[in-house]
Amino acid sequence: MFNPLKKLVLIATVLLFSNASFADNPKVSLQTSMGAITLTLFSQEAPASVENFLRYVDEGFYVGTQFHRVISGFMIQGGGFTEDMVQKKNHDPIKNESANGLPNKQGTISMARTQDPDSATSQFFINLVDNNSLNQMGNRAGYSVFGEVTQGMDVVNAIGKVNTATRARHRDVPVEPILILSTKRL
Repeated sequence: MFNPLKKLVLIATVLLFSNASFADNPKVSLQTSMGAITLTLFSQEAPASVENFLRYVDEGFYVGTQFHRVISGFMIQGGGFTEDMVQKKNHDPIKNESANGLPNKQGTISMARTQDPDSATSQFFINLVDNNSLNQMGNRAGYSVFGEVTQGMDVVNAIGKVNTATRARHRDVPVEPILILSTKRL
């Protein structure tokens, strides 16, 4: 015989643990020159990437950097260059976490890197669309997803539509700089 009280306790337990897990995911606000973006970070799935990103946030590293690479229908990238396209000095690179099972889908934030899978430092990108080609496939490392936009996707999409040009030997740089004005944990 099924006990309704046991069913209620089971549902409450599931809700408690699912909310506790969500509550453990840090949130960060990025105030940009085009508006606010709120990120929820996946600390269980991508602990090294989240710790790395939060270190840069806590140090104020991102303040004054710009979204220096914007490719419509693909992604917006920031976290490494000042308004004058001077690259900031980074901490050591982190280990790639693209095997965490999180896909590069629209609205997720991932670590930018070079051809070396373990080269990510401060730069990140936000996917404007589902970018399955950036996921890990077999033995090929992908780009480590470590969070998602939970507010401000309209701002992300607006950034993704700005006019770009080549500047300081870099392609896809917004003609009008889009700056990160402040960052903070919520």
